[in-house]
Amino acid sequence: MTKRPKITVLGSLNMDISVTVPRLPAPGATVLGSAARFTPGGKGANQAVAAARLGADVRMAGCVGDDDFGRRLLAALRAEGVNADATRVVPGVPTGLAMIAVDEAGENLIIVAPGANHQVGSPEVAAASDGPRDILVISAEIPAPAITQALAQAGPCILNLAPAPQNAAELVAASGEDLDWLVVNESEAAAVLGHPVSGLANAKNAAAELVARGPRHAVVTAGARGAALAGPDGTHAIEGFNVQAVDTVGAGDTFVGALAVALAAGVPAPEAVRAAAAAGAAAVTRPGAQTAMPRPADILAATGVTWP
Repeated sequence: MTKRPKITVLGSLNMDISVTVPRLPAPGATVLGSAARFTPGGKGANQAVAAARLGADVRMAGCVGDDDFGRRLLAALRAEGVNADATRVVPGVPTGLAMIAVDEAGENLIIVAPGANHQVGSPEVAAASDGPRDILVISAEIPAPAITQALAQAGPCILNLAPAPQNAAELVAASGEDLDWLVVNESEAAAVLGHPVSGLANAKNAAAELVARGPRHAVVTAGARGAALAGPDGTHAIEGFNVQAVDTVGAGDTFVGALAVALAAGVPAPEAVRAAAAAGAAAVTRPGAQTAMPRPADILAATGVTWP
């Protein structure tokens, strides 16, 4: 990198409660698992930590409750060097929780109780818009009005539409060409486009469809198979990396944080997506979300890719 990128993240903060199970439960089933692990998470906070570990100066804007979980989440961000001054502590509202089951193949099932994340609004959007930055990263575990407001004044921005809200298609259409980057996985792309998306070839077509709806660039991630990119320079399919998956929680957030850093550092779009895919692959080789976020040496060891 020729400069230290400045990234601002507007998004969620959750305490993750994770249990490893032999198989993910079917409806109505009870499955016994491991002891519960309490670890910092939330899509926004995860993306902030991922970016910080990969060399960026990061600010986090969001909300936590005035409780022990909220204090632990803020402490975890600061321990990673993330500036959490724009994260508001909301009295009388619990910090967000994510209840996560992870099976022996590393696949997961997640239920989120948003708590204080529902309080994200104009104060957080204003805080995210204030101060120098190269890219603003927005994720969708916060209210849609806050996302819309932030996009209207964002400048260079990555919108990670995860999880896809009910008005996903309308939100993308309303953003138009003001949105530099849209990042979604296969199911989120399907929610925007209104038809199934599965596999890297379909992801490539879906990325092109998304760009036709307004964003300058669209990325559709396809898990272990890789990611597809569409933009002004055409479409690209970036093959995945062959790694042993232990836990896929946080892999998408790692991808987004890494992509923000690479783009802010001036890496061309296809190479930035490949670097982000390598970071996401490295993240699945260890358990946890923030605990598994890789540093450059981890990416090299897991995938053979040298971080820019």
